[in-house]
Amino acid sequence: MIAIIKTNNPVTLSYAQSVLNDHDIGSFIADGHSGSALGFIGLITSRLMVIDEDVAEARELLAAAGLEDEFCPI
Repeated sequence: MIAIIKTNNPVTLSYAQSVLNDHDIGSFIADGHSGSALGFIGLITSRLMVIDEDVAEARELLAAAGLEDEFCPI
């Protein structure tokens, strides 16, 4: 699994996951509940994870959806 987006914004994560789901790319949000448990104070960021084989297609789809500024470095 590889993190393709890392952010504290739950709306961004939800939108990105929705884009991937619409194209049958599985994903999950890691550390999502850790950030909310701390009140979103920014200490723990959530990560959108996909399997290695889907990274290139997922990045392409998310870039087309306007989320390229949220990408984790390769």
